[in-house]
Amino acid sequence: MRNEKDLPWLAEPLAAWREGQRGHALILHGGFGSGLFELALRLAQAWLCEQPPGPCDQCPSCHLVLARTHTDLKVVMPETWAQTLQWGASDGEAEPADGEGKSKKKPSREIKVEAVRQAIDWAHSSSGRGRGKVLVFFPADAMNTVSANALLKTLEEPGQGVRILLAVEDPEHLLPTIRSRCQRLRLVPPAPAEALDWLNRQGVKDADTLLQAAGGEPLAAQALAADGVTGAQWSSLPAQLAQGDARWLSTWSVPQAVKALQQLCHDLMAHAVGAPPRYFPVASLPRVSDASALAQWSRELARVNRHADHPWQAPLLIEALMAQGRAAVQAGGSRRGYT
Repeated sequence: MRNEKDLPWLAEPLAAWREGQRGHALILHGGFGSGLFELALRLAQAWLCEQPPGPCDQCPSCHLVLARTHTDLKVVMPETWAQTLQWGASDGEAEPADGEGKSKKKPSREIKVEAVRQAIDWAHSSSGRGRGKVLVFFPADAMNTVSANALLKTLEEPGQGVRILLAVEDPEHLLPTIRSRCQRLRLVPPAPAEALDWLNRQGVKDADTLLQAAGGEPLAAQALAADGVTGAQWSSLPAQLAQGDARWLSTWSVPQAVKALQQLCHDLMAHAVGAPPRYFPVASLPRVSDASALAQWSRELARVNRHADHPWQAPLLIEALMAQGRAAVQAGGSRRGYT
């Protein structure tokens, strides 16, 4: 598990929040690619540390957290995330999202009500080491409506010494009744210079382009590089869209490809109204004078993204989305360059 020594921009919020927050229910929000999960775990470890202010990484409690066997820490996440992070029920106190053991079913993207109820029962049991208990939901917006409603009573009246940490990219994706019961803590991405320095020290090539592609989040930029994405490939995506060339993007998974197209659509719409792009070099974007067709494409991308776990024929779907995007650019009266 990476810590603030590995990700130095986490040191300041960790130091500020490990002692300065007295509420029992907290929403920690920020980018996954900025170390949101890592910070959530370090906060939990600090609260359970037996040599405060923690985490000291030396006491028995810290050792148990690092080994994922601490009886007073429970992490609840969907099965898809547990697989991605290699964090499952077999690793200690993480809970599969459907509240069941291993299954031949497709991994769930939701935190289901069974898992939440099990976590609530756990939260009302006694602390094993006398430092309280910490319950982490990641990502918290993976709870469906029934799951979220099941948690409300515990947010109001938790067990003695229990802290609940809801880690999420956008707190507006949580129910208003959840948000109103929690304090909020925001993790901001590191400054661009700090992020670029960190990426360069990790040996990431084309760090500046990939950092922009990742929206300023260094861990996401590092993940793009690990997936073999180069700066030249990313910068050429607008031209590929204009040509209807889906060959490169068709090698991606549907969620990855849809996210990239959503980022491109965002920048095309921003560029159309004279705003600076966020994810792509401005020189790579065609000028679109009418963004209405792009807005329609954006809605279609959002619709597909909501059903990303559908058994799509990925290359055909991505090719179709690229064709829709090309048509939207042409309908908007594109021309190269910018004014």
